Amino acid sequence: MDLARFFDSEFGRHEAVAAATRAALAEPFRRLAAACAGSLREGGTLLFFGNGGSAGDAQHLATELAVRYAGDRPALAALALTTDTSLLTAAGNDLGFDRIFARQIEALGRPGDVAIGITTSGRSANVLRGLEQARSQGLVAAALSGRDGGGLPGLADPLLVVPSRDTARIQEMHITLGHALCAAVEIALGHAAEPAP
Repeated sequence: MDLARFFDSEFGRHEAVAAATRAALAEPFRRLAAACAGSLREGGTLLFFGNGGSAGDAQHLATELAVRYAGDRPALAALALTTDTSLLTAAGNDLGFDRIFARQIEALGRPGDVAIGITTSGRSANVLRGLEQARSQGLVAAALSGRDGGGLPGLADPLLVVPSRDTARIQEMHITLGHALCAAVEIALGHAAEPAP
């Protein structure tokens, strides 16, 4: 194996998807950032959720907002629905795995909150059910996805679909978009200065 060539190829694929994402998602990203900042400004909460690597992203982004991203500032109300093992196992056992996020949104979600489902395929049944529950309760139902968006078009809005079929590249863009979201929210709420061009 030529590791130098492999290393270069990995970065080349990442850069190609990053460029395509940058070209395709500026407008839905703007709308997601505005929805999140608006919700927080009015006392709302951001609810992140997903499976596997997307669960890790949900926890990562909720932590960046609740604790800090760029610098010290007041805590922002953000929660990952992937961390309470007692609730997840009870809901999975008693109600079915496809309802583990919907049940938490039913309990915790309030009109004006933003539910952000993360699924690289757009086909994760529990993420789709969570977003359906969010919409039914008057939350903003938003999502990060990839491929063709799966079952998310028409359900999630804003919807950020990374233009790739490669799961690893989609996940890389999700965390990049998530970090940009954290920064944009901090700036919009007056907790950070906009970077110089």
